[in-house]
Amino acid sequence: MRICRFGDDRLGVVIGDQIHDVTDIQTEVRAKAPYTAMYDAVIEALPQIKDRLMDAAKKAPGVDVASVTLLSPVARVPKIVAAPTNYQDHIIEMEAARQAGGSKHTAKIGTDGLFLKAPTSLVGPAAGVPVRFPERRTDHELELVVVIGKQCTNVTQEDALNYVAGYSLGLDMTIRGPEDRSFRKSPDGYAVLGPWMVTADEVPDPTDVPLELKVNGETRQKTNTAYLIYDVRRLIEFATSFYTLYPGDVIYTGTCSGVGPVKPGDVITLESPLIGRMDVPVRAHQH
Repeated sequence: MRICRFGDDRLGVVIGDQIHDVTDIQTEVRAKAPYTAMYDAVIEALPQIKDRLMDAAKKAPGVDVASVTLLSPVARVPKIVAAPTNYQDHIIEMEAARQAGGSKHTAKIGTDGLFLKAPTSLVGPAAGVPVRFPERRTDHELELVVVIGKQCTNVTQEDALNYVAGYSLGLDMTIRGPEDRSFRKSPDGYAVLGPWMVTADEVPDPTDVPLELKVNGETRQKTNTAYLIYDVRRLIEFATSFYTLYPGDVIYTGTCSGVGPVKPGDVITLESPLIGRMDVPVRAHQH
């Protein structure tokens, strides 16, 4: 199942190129969630409401995907956890920059650890990327994103996929410079998620997900999650050795080689045959 948010915080099920509105179920689920909940209520309830969502979608009229404004498929993200240097080809391409900048990082994920991006950096594809500092280099980073479905901590690799609600495409936008990694990666709009969430049952093997990124139609990044140094299972194990993960937490799994700068006016296209496609406009930050 493909679940999206669109328009003015509406919930939809995507079937083919049509979105079917199931917002009434979202409203019901959210009304029952406690104010103090540290999770996304719809993601948390997904195992119980999945059949209802599909039944409701079949009865609802469809609208063209291209005609709506797509939001982040996760409305309330407690944490954005991200993996650095998780493809060997990206480690190689960034080696000179690390040395020139005197980076303290080792480029070994097990040593450097994961990092967090501000939840307020998360947007859907329609919002676009607002380039905060046009005088500095801002790079695109294509990533598979894992959406956590159940609260968990100290998870083993063997059990890890039992806690996954689904997968999305992600952009981990990055300002190059000397500041802390999380600081440079957390401006508004620097974590793009979409175009929807594909439920975990439709991606049975997250170690074999083709990914491609284009800028203005030109391919810049193309890879497969088979080349991840820490695969999805190991990332969940690693993350939960430090954190409790909650429904709606997302894990950006890292980027491959081919990262490059973008500027206002560019269009970034992300694609995977297992997930879908999203076009993300790049624009100037509005002060």
